[in-house]
Amino acid sequence: MFWTAFLRGSTRVVNIGKTALLARILMPSQFGVFGIVTLALSLLEMLTETGINVFLLQQRDKLEKYVDTAWFISIVRGALISLLLFLFSPFIAGFFRSQDSLSILRLACLVPLFRGFINPSNITFLKQLQFKKEFLYRFTIVFAETLVTLMAVYFYRSPAGLVAGMVASSALEVILSFALFSPRPALAFRLPQVWQIIHQGKWVTGFGILDYIFTTGDNIIVGRLLGEYSLGIYQNAYKLSTQPMGEINDIFYKVTFPLFIKMSGDKSLRRETILRYIAVHILLVVTIAVLVYAFAPVFISLLLGPAWLSAIPVVRILAFLGITRGITLSFNALLMSQGRQRDVAIVSLLNVLGLSFTIVPMVRSFGLSGAAYSAIIGSVFALPVAVHFISISLRSTVNADTT
Repeated sequence: MFWTAFLRGSTRVVNIGKTALLARILMPSQFGVFGIVTLALSLLEMLTETGINVFLLQQRDKLEKYVDTAWFISIVRGALISLLLFLFSPFIAGFFRSQDSLSILRLACLVPLFRGFINPSNITFLKQLQFKKEFLYRFTIVFAETLVTLMAVYFYRSPAGLVAGMVASSALEVILSFALFSPRPALAFRLPQVWQIIHQGKWVTGFGILDYIFTTGDNIIVGRLLGEYSLGIYQNAYKLSTQPMGEINDIFYKVTFPLFIKMSGDKSLRRETILRYIAVHILLVVTIAVLVYAFAPVFISLLLGPAWLSAIPVVRILAFLGITRGITLSFNALLMSQGRQRDVAIVSLLNVLGLSFTIVPMVRSFGLSGAAYSAIIGSVFALPVAVHFISISLRSTVNADTT
């Protein structure tokens, strides 16, 4: 837990420092242009998600059995995303009425192309619970991306510098994944394994698509209805308000998911252990959300500067989203470790439905605050069903008192 928390904390400190510096070089509208690029790229990544990493983590077989096929799928997926992003970039720029984003969208085509060549064996540290090595590996990539981004933005004063950082970090991750991890894949595949990975990952794909719609649907509507400037304000408000809780969610998931799989395999997983993890998870999320709400004016003034003060009320509203979403996400590690990807996808679908029915009228009526309220409505809408699913999952877990 320590090294995973240290990784997330160190990454967050680096990213906050990066954002604070960039906010004094780039205008909110330029952040909005970069936001359009990340929305498009993440959409294509979610639509083509295969769930390879989850599949490999869940397998008790050695990685050698699947690594060639997994790498082949990853390369094809990366090339497909790159091609689609290039072909659809004029349409995307037109949809957001942002011609400034066209050239940057085309530059971003390199990101998925490089990512496709990452060695799938890079999940080894997580699979073997070697979190210190995972920290060193991931932090090196984050630090390199930050360094390249800051240098490129400083010299070119353009959001293209942000994409340059993503390209550089993707290339570095390819190199490190082959230098540090084995087995190293060959360009080959077995068709039965392709179908096995895709079939088992279909609910992961569904969850990814639905989670994308829920976490970025409000961004898309804001960008379409209110423009680049408002999108830049909203995206940074969203990050500042929800990412601290998101770090807690990621830490607990990355630790407990492989841990629950291992404990389930040797029949040592107990309800008391699960409930303890969930309780600590929720307590930390609520504590951080209260701090974000209370100190939002200070955070915005110090980190982003006076040009971003209109983000303060949005940050405070979205702090409540961090709580409701954190409660729901605290259940995911157990559900996924038991192969209940379908339940996770259903919860995400309900999130999306709650957001979809409210986002447009709320944005038109209340602007950026309306988008934040709509996101909260979507999260609350799915919460009772998530509680129902975790209750079923807990009942199926071996209890220490009955063994």
